[in-house]
Amino acid sequence: MRRVVVIGGGANAEHDVSLSTAAAVAGALRSGGFDVEELTIGRDGTWRRGADALGSRAIGSLAAALGVIEGADAVFPAVHGPSGEDGTLAALCALADTPMVGSGLRSGALGMDKWATKLVAQAVGIRTAPGRLVAAADVDGVEFEAPAVVKPVSAGSSYGVALARDASGLRDALRDAARFDDRILVEDVVEGREIDVGVLREAGGRRWAAPPLEIHADGLFDTRSKYDGSARFSVPADLGGADLAALTGAALRMFDALGCAGVARVDFFLTEHGPVLNEINTMPGMTAHSQVPRMFAAAGLTYEQLVARLVDAATVPRTHRPEELSV
Repeated sequence: MRRVVVIGGGANAEHDVSLSTAAAVAGALRSGGFDVEELTIGRDGTWRRGADALGSRAIGSLAAALGVIEGADAVFPAVHGPSGEDGTLAALCALADTPMVGSGLRSGALGMDKWATKLVAQAVGIRTAPGRLVAAADVDGVEFEAPAVVKPVSAGSSYGVALARDASGLRDALRDAARFDDRILVEDVVEGREIDVGVLREAGGRRWAAPPLEIHADGLFDTRSKYDGSARFSVPADLGGADLAALTGAALRMFDALGCAGVARVDFFLTEHGPVLNEINTMPGMTAHSQVPRMFAAAGLTYEQLVARLVDAATVPRTHRPEELSV
């Protein structure tokens, strides 16, 4: 029986969302016959094993957590946001020489940084919204024509994301975004359908895109609409052949350009001129009702099968790991 350590929580704004993902992943893996251990990172950075605290300070509890990770066949990091999805846990697993589900340090760091993601996308011919980078210390002096979308450079679950309709709203949005990061992205508003594409890299190195999902929200798809049930999802999205090919092609190209592994969700606006990249999530929400599992369910892959395949991909022999294969 393969032993998998699932890590949830995290010392960031997405703590509760990560707990939900971790609990769902752990349950699905147990249903699939895996031996599962659960570790949780508290909001204060201390680690727990189940209900048991591993120490009163972050460094001591981390040392104890490494003892739990030792000997695991794989680690499944279900921590969204900074100090998790951004490559931090990937680096920890690499130093511990332990296989990990999902993207490595470089892919996680680039994918979490929305400015870096834009630069990579532009380099491989994928359109993004025109925008500029602003330092949090400079928000009071920023001049940018409204309406505009304001977002922290490195944050998830749409925390700090706002649509500023006028100069006053822009100033408020910048100050709110500065609560989550010291770098802020201000972008032009893009008019189009919101379409997500899930991409999975299998144990053999093949990567493929699930049927895309469309988001239907009243206004901006922000943190509130993500979790209060007001947004609706259509999967498969109602797309013509040309739009489907353009979206899936761009998603695969972005996945490859960042060197992603495991699963990623690539978010687009579908405009009259084609796809415009919004962002990429290298550790997307992964409860059974999240967007990525819904997309793969539309392809005939159950939630339990999806998480099992992610572990399979992480535990192939080192010399045959997907990131070392050409595709």
